[in-house]
Amino acid sequence: MAAPVITAAALNSRTGRKILTGALLILALVAALLLTPLLAIPFALAGSAASTVPTKVETASVASGEWGFPLGGGYSKGRGFGYNPVQGCGYCSTNHQGYDMAQGCGATIYSAGPGRVITAGSWQGYGNTVRIDHGGELVTLYGHMQWGSLHVSVGDQVAAGAPLGAEGNTGKSFGCHLHFEVQKSGTPVDPEPFMASQGLQLK
Repeated sequence: MAAPVITAAALNSRTGRKILTGALLILALVAALLLTPLLAIPFALAGSAASTVPTKVETASVASGEWGFPLGGGYSKGRGFGYNPVQGCGYCSTNHQGYDMAQGCGATIYSAGPGRVITAGSWQGYGNTVRIDHGGELVTLYGHMQWGSLHVSVGDQVAAGAPLGAEGNTGKSFGCHLHFEVQKSGTPVDPEPFMASQGLQLK
């Protein structure tokens, strides 16, 4: 009985109301500190569950067996293999040893087949380049990629469709494109018949 009388008397004074308000604020803070971990648990569990879900790896479609196109989707054809001079480019070779294809600066370039990365970086006149050893003295080369865009390092094992980097204009290049080259026993061969033999028709 005495407690309600004291509480009522305290509420009638200004000092009493301040003390009561302060006490209620302290209780609210203590309750918030105790309840915060309980409220955070569902979010933490949701976050850990989300982190166990595998992320989708961007890959190009593989059209035939273990081989696929080095660019996903449509592209513009540039110079083909063999004698192919470029007007207005003094440093461009007239004997073109690869196949030029383009989707635009920054387009993703993919491994055409499975193998081991033997070059990942600046290489000869090709600028930022990836070369892949497919075994049997067969190597593919992906030239003129953007600096800082490579997704692979020397020694990496890659599958067909693995992202390698982004289309660029590095090295002895004349606009953004991919220089795709196929080498057999160290000698460049025409990529069109080679890819056709894998069931993949270049333009």
